Amino acid sequence: MIRIKVSDLLGKHKMTQASLARATNIRPATISKMYYEESKRLDISQLDRICNFFNCEISDLIEYIPDDKHKS
Repeated sequence: MIRIKVSDLLGKHKMTQASLARATNIRPATISKMYYEESKRLDISQLDRICNFFNCEISDLIEYIPDDKHKS
């Protein structure tokens, strides 16, 4: 499973979804989908803007969590 950690970053920086949307020029609906981990696709330029804004690595924004069902 891929985890999008926008909610973690917003909590850490005490920011709202709306303020992130304004600061990165990403639609509020897109930020909301990332926040609730409902995104089906991620745009590289949007990820770049979020990482640039928070001065973080992509691993701070996206995490791969292996699915236990597929382990032997």
